[in-house]
Amino acid sequence: MEMTLVSFILAISMLLFLAAGIWVSLALVGVGVLGLYLTGNEQIGLLFASSSWGASTSWSLTALPMFIWMGELLFRTRLSEDLFKGLAPWLSSFPGKLLHVNVLSCGIFAAVSGSSAATAATIGRMTLPELKKQGYSEEMAVGTLAGSGTLGLLIPPSIILIVYGVAAEVSIGRLFIAGALPGLMLMGLFLGYTALWALLNKDKLPTHSEHDVSWPERFKALRKLLPIVSLILFVLGSIYGGLTTPTEAAALGVFGAMVLAWMTGTLTFSGFLDSLLGAVKSACMIGFILVGAHFLTLAMGFLGIPRELAEWIASLTLSPLELLFYLTILFVVLGCFLDGISVVVLTVAVVLPMVQQAGIDLLWFGIFIVLVVELSQITPPVGFNLFVIQALTGKNILYVAKAALPFFMLILIGLILITVFPEIVTYLPANMSQR
Repeated sequence: MEMTLVSFILAISMLLFLAAGIWVSLALVGVGVLGLYLTGNEQIGLLFASSSWGASTSWSLTALPMFIWMGELLFRTRLSEDLFKGLAPWLSSFPGKLLHVNVLSCGIFAAVSGSSAATAATIGRMTLPELKKQGYSEEMAVGTLAGSGTLGLLIPPSIILIVYGVAAEVSIGRLFIAGALPGLMLMGLFLGYTALWALLNKDKLPTHSEHDVSWPERFKALRKLLPIVSLILFVLGSIYGGLTTPTEAAALGVFGAMVLAWMTGTLTFSGFLDSLLGAVKSACMIGFILVGAHFLTLAMGFLGIPRELAEWIASLTLSPLELLFYLTILFVVLGCFLDGISVVVLTVAVVLPMVQQAGIDLLWFGIFIVLVVELSQITPPVGFNLFVIQALTGKNILYVAKAALPFFMLILIGLILITVFPEIVTYLPANMSQR
């Protein structure tokens, strides 16, 4: 059968599987089986067994459930509440005041959660009622949360960076280091926009005058930030300092989260079991997707699709910028219907040959793809963060999408900045690896 026809059949089959609501992992396996069957390959069971073993036995993957469990443990403590109380006194004199708490809290919690949805849900549950009670613009409160919640995908340790690192065979430690500066850059863009918006919309801020917070009160509030900041420094410092691998740091992070939970006395035995079960569910979901993606990659290799696709892209003589432009559109469209991890594992096998053909650095491309997936998280109709915040607020999905639109544009600006100035991504990994 002609390869173009086979590719068309497989693409339509994937769309039909997903439209029917079949699990992404099963859809990937189903398309792989169909592809091998159409080419007359009778070793489907053997190939699936060997590819599943290869996909699930990578040592790098052991960091995944550990980081997820760390986030689940902290999700069930009062540390998110302490974040608000610790940051609020320091922001009372800035334009926008407590609106900045959303951005900074999401940035800090992202560094111990690794999950976009968990970051938005945890911080939103705590900040939205308080901001509404104090008279802040609800639309801006929702917008800052929607945009900043995506930081969970980028600021290390990021679950999606682990998945990309395994799929693209790129060092996870170097990916974590590469994500640090772009994450801080996005936080800076969000804080700057929020301050500018506050200066231009003073009528949408609380009218009551807030008392000046004394310096002793501010330093006293810092004590509430010490536990979670200490855990961040403990985990990321050990990776950046070259003392541990990401897997070892993840295990230390779980231990640190348990110590903090014990010290705060807010994690019950039932909460501990819930955190363990939540981590198992999330890790298994991602594991199944990786197994399905690995099998589909193997099937496509037998079909020769990646090679032919790379040759076709090369024949178009697209510049690297043109290729990145088209890939951005592809990822954002896919992100409207799939979660971020599914987008990455579904496309990496097909996209990487094109990226390598264009001479694009795979480390840089990992951060690029995460930023694009961040865009898709707040893109209607199925941006995952939009649904999380809709559940928290009870607002219409279009209301949440409209509130998130300025932050969609800011992430787009961040995407342009790392494309024009790739050193934002590559500077830290290059310099740290030389030490």
